[in-house]
This record gives sequence, C-alpha cells and structure tokens, in this order.
Amino acid sequence: MIVPWSPQTAIVLALVVPALGVVGIDLASRWPNLREAVTLTASIALLLVVLSLVPHVLAGEHPSVTLVQMLPGVPLAFRVEPLGMIFAVVASLLWPINSLYSIGYMRGNAEHAQTRFYICFAIALMATMGVAFSANLLTMFVFYEVLTLSTYPLVAHHEDEEARRGARVYLGILLSTSIGLLLPAILWVWNTAGTVEFRAGGILDGHMSGPTVGILLAMMMFGIGKAALMPVHRWLPAAMVAPTPVSALLHAVAVVKTGVFAVTKVIVYVFGLDFLRSQPGTGWLLYVAGFTIVAASVVALRQDHLKRRLAYSTVSQLSYIVISAALFTPAGVIGAALQIVAHAFGKITLFFAAGSIHTAAHKDYISDMDGVGRRMPWTMGAFAIGSLSMIGVPLTAGFVSKWYILGGAVGADQGFMLLVMVASTLLNAGYFLPIVYRAFFRSPGAQAIHGEAPAPVVCALVATAGLTLAMFLFPALPLALAQSIAGGG
Repeated sequence: MIVPWSPQTAIVLALVVPALGVVGIDLASRWPNLREAVTLTASIALLLVVLSLVPHVLAGEHPSVTLVQMLPGVPLAFRVEPLGMIFAVVASLLWPINSLYSIGYMRGNAEHAQTRFYICFAIALMATMGVAFSANLLTMFVFYEVLTLSTYPLVAHHEDEEARRGARVYLGILLSTSIGLLLPAILWVWNTAGTVEFRAGGILDGHMSGPTVGILLAMMMFGIGKAALMPVHRWLPAAMVAPTPVSALLHAVAVVKTGVFAVTKVIVYVFGLDFLRSQPGTGWLLYVAGFTIVAASVVALRQDHLKRRLAYSTVSQLSYIVISAALFTPAGVIGAALQIVAHAFGKITLFFAAGSIHTAAHKDYISDMDGVGRRMPWTMGAFAIGSLSMIGVPLTAGFVSKWYILGGAVGADQGFMLLVMVASTLLNAGYFLPIVYRAFFRSPGAQAIHGEAPAPVVCALVATAGLTLAMFLFPALPLALAQSIAGGG
C-alpha cells in the first residue's frame, strides 16, 4: 500500500515527475522561457524525490512497490537497493546541471527543435529511474529499451546525413544486442531459476553450473550493449554527431551508466559473486574488459577531434567498472560502484568543456586549441580538473575510485588487472595532458577567441568540476552505499 509521502510514494514519483515534465514542456513549447523553467523545475523536483530515499537505504531498508503484472509471476516492480540508489542519485543530481547547460548551449548555438530535445531528455531520465529502481530483469529490460528509443531522436537531432547515419548505428547496435542477446538471456534465467527477481547473493546457484554459466554471462554482458564492451562499442563514437548536451547525457548521466550499472547489478544480484567465483568459464570477462580499456585508450590517442577522443576515453573508462565487477569480490563491487560516480562527474565536465569551446570559439579539433585556456580559463580549468580525475590524480574523484579498484585487484592477487590499470593510467595522461598543455602554454592561433561561452554553460561546467573535487573531500555517502552493496544489500 502506498501512503502519502512514504518511500513507496517517492519511488512512484521518481517515474511520475519526469513524465509530468514531458507534459509541461510540451504545453509550454510556444514560450521558451517557460519551457526551460519547467525543465529545471522537473529536474530539481526529481533530485529532491530521489534524495528523500537515501536515509531509508542507509538505514538498511529496501523499499519496494509493484505496479502491474507483466507476465505470470513477473511484475513491473521496483525496489531500491544501494547500487540503484547510487545510480539514481548521480543521474538526478546531474539532470538539473545538464538542463542549465543545455539552456546556454541550445540558445548559444541557435539549435532547432529545442522542445523535442527537452522532451526526449525528460523521457530518458524517467527511463533511467526505471532502470535504477528495477526489482527484476524484465522491468530493467523494459526501461532499458525505453531509454534507447528516447535517445535516438537526440542522437539524430541535427537531421543531416551524418546525424542520421550515426543514429542508425546507435539504434541498430543497441537494439540488436538487447533483443538478440539480453532478452533471450533473461528468458533463459526465468526458465532455469523460475524467477527473474534481483536478490542478494543471486538466483542461479543450485539451478545451473559448468560451462553454461559462462555462456549465459556472455549473453548478458554483450547483450547489455550500453556498457560498450568491445566489439559492441561502435555505437558510442557514432553517437558523437549529437549536440554536446546529448553527448553528456550519453556518457555521464544516463546511457552508458545504465549499461555498466546493469552489468554490475546482474553480476551481484542475478549470478551472485560467490557463485561466479566457483564456476569455470567466467574469468574471460576480466580479460575482455582489460583489452577494451587498453585498446580504446590507444585509439583515443590518435583522435584529433575532441569529442571523438572523449568518446573512446569513455569506452575505456567504462570497462574500469566492468573489470572491477569482474573480480567477483566485494572489494571489486565497491570499486565499480565508486567508478560509476567518479566517471560521471569527470566525464560530464569534459564534455561540457568541449561544448563550451565549440560555442564560444567554434573549435572542435585539438590541433586548433592552442591558447584556448588563456581566453577561456574557467572552461579549460574545469577541463583540466576532469582530465586529472580521469587519470586518477589525488584531490579528484577518480583517485578515490581507482584506489578502491586497485585495492580490489591487489586483494584478489590479480596481476593482469594491475598491469592494465598502470598502462591505462599512462595512456590517459598521454591523451589528456597534451590538451591541457596546448590550451594554457601555447600561443593562441590566428583566429581570435573573444571569451567564455554563455553564463549557463560556464556555471554548469564549474559545478560539475566542483563535484569532481568534492567527491575526493567528502566520499562518505557514495562509499557507505557502495559498502552496503558489498555487504549483501
């Protein structure tokens, strides 16, 4: 039973608030100021709703609500556990900041179809909340697909041939992997275990063993295409044709985080850590993730287009989460959960900075960015903070997550993973630090740069850079939630 302002009410509101935002944005389409006020109001309201659930989860509660029966014994149901709480807080915290940024970016670049843009954004956040709070695999699958479909118009936003081609790749890979691999895997779990519910310790122990466990794991991991494991990663750089606020949504707020969140949730709550460690044929995931980390970093080194370099960086950094979860240990899960937060704050800052440079200076290629930092110190200062976080330098969020990931590798005696992390850190420095050096220590090019992007853009990227630093100084909340996951929450 749902009573006025209970945790169950908050769960329902986490879906209803973005949906009401869609209606309000559409009704206000003729009045841009009102439309954007509705967007900001909905995003702030969602954040407050999600934050109201945090004390309950920290107290060890797992509030749940069931809406309808989709199939016999498989309801459309939601349950808030620590991993989902982390993901929901990150997404809802970044939506209002991204909305502020979008206002400055969309107006500053005179983008068309802005109402459609804000509507699709709100639908995407509703789907993200559905994934974060899903109580079973089928509920997660439904909202996973809603997220894919709602972000397709955002990727195709510019409506030229390049945008349509990129959007086709985006949609084709994500739908083919989810329908061709993930959905059959869910049906296999249902047929084998008699349930698709997420449970602490998993649901497959005693129902499956041997090489078939590795096959099912592969179907799940590659079926969750949003995690961008190679070779199903091509949708991510293809989606860079979208406006920068969409790139930020794809890389930090919702889409890729849905992928790695789903990977971690399946490992913890469907297979179970102890079960996976006991089965042959499951160790391959560690090596696939390690290859993705290094290979994507090498490709990133060769990219002159800033957003493409950031895209391949995302492919690499996402697999930090996968490789940490693939240790199948509590320490690995803590590292994976913290990397979800750290990567979100750092990568959204980098994409915000890329869009700021595009808006103010119309520069998209790194080779054209000599002296940009002298004219745009706030933008490039934030970019520098985001870069240092991706590398894992102390005083940034990335140091916190990498510390726990490396601790998990040492505890599991995983030499291969340690080598991957060292190599990746050096590669990260190799493709981020030259951008910072070029921006601040080379003379400006012939093309004049008159100053910073519009104030909403700059305020947003400064805010996310601040969050990147704040996680190092105040890691207690994400760490407490991450430790609750590892403790069986």
